[in-house]
Amino acid sequence: MNNKKRFYEYGLIEASFPRGKGNKISDVPGVRVGHVTKVEGENVRTGVTIVDPGIQNLFRNKIPGAIAVGNGYGKLTGITQVEELGTIEAPIGLTSTLSVGAALQGIVTILSGREALGPIDGPNVVVGEVNDGFLNDIHVDSINVEDVENAYKNLTEDFSVGNVGGGTGSRAFSWKGGIGSSSRVIKVENKTYTLGVLVQTNYGGSLSIAGVPVGKLLGETDFDEFLPGNLGGSCMVALATDAPFSSRQLKRIAQRTFLGLARTGSVISPTSGDYAIAFSTNRAGVEGVGTKMLLPDSVLYRFFLTAVEATEEAVYDALFAAETMRGRDGNVRDAIPVERVVKIIKSYRHAA
Repeated sequence: MNNKKRFYEYGLIEASFPRGKGNKISDVPGVRVGHVTKVEGENVRTGVTIVDPGIQNLFRNKIPGAIAVGNGYGKLTGITQVEELGTIEAPIGLTSTLSVGAALQGIVTILSGREALGPIDGPNVVVGEVNDGFLNDIHVDSINVEDVENAYKNLTEDFSVGNVGGGTGSRAFSWKGGIGSSSRVIKVENKTYTLGVLVQTNYGGSLSIAGVPVGKLLGETDFDEFLPGNLGGSCMVALATDAPFSSRQLKRIAQRTFLGLARTGSVISPTSGDYAIAFSTNRAGVEGVGTKMLLPDSVLYRFFLTAVEATEEAVYDALFAAETMRGRDGNVRDAIPVERVVKIIKSYRHAA
């Protein structure tokens, strides 16, 4: 486990709704996350992350899901079937840009081992990616089926953040990024629901934290990196909830995660692959299961707000947890100077 203090522990942001117990996507009951991190030689800095909804026989007992696209410059498997049917039927994978095929095959292997698939059953597997090529040699077959199976074996509620799994070689703005997470607890009448977000950051811009222009104050903005041949980077967002929503409602919630990215200073560059994969572990949203039990659209505002805030905070979580890394061709991504950033934010607010 990373022993660094997590972002929320600095008390820099007030949450509109309470954070979950672990302030992670795994605060949604049943949801677990597993990583495999590969740091080998001088040029391999990558990995795979599995987000499992925790539903027994998921392929048969599909759950409502949706995918929102902020900018489609990326590789995301399974998107058209999710769009067509509004369901998720397999664990979600996050990895390096050219390891999507290996991650997909690994998840199919996992499903074949844990569920009774028929001879013509073809599970729709959603795998997303970021291009970690600054630190990682993306043209080497670094990820294999065994790595994906091991990530699945590592599933836990108490997963690590920072330079781990699919975020091993990735960045956030001018600094090292990776995997980050956050959650919120929402009450609707007499019931309590949880919404959790996990991000795989790999994008740039001018970092802003809680409205403070940290990137500019540090003299570190990377809009200049958005040049021909230099990828602007991407961000994958996984959003989970146990609230009873339809796929239509989940897509509306998923769309709001991009407002969270905007709060951090992203403009979603032309060469960015930004996708939000949302699902509910409550099967009421599956057609024919229990649609009369769905929450009304009138309560969506609370979930929109929490999706924005949790996504924003998850990005900062990745930044604060990440550590300096050297990789391909000697390239280096430095960790953000956390203590200096904290002082800047407090001083900026005091001056205001």
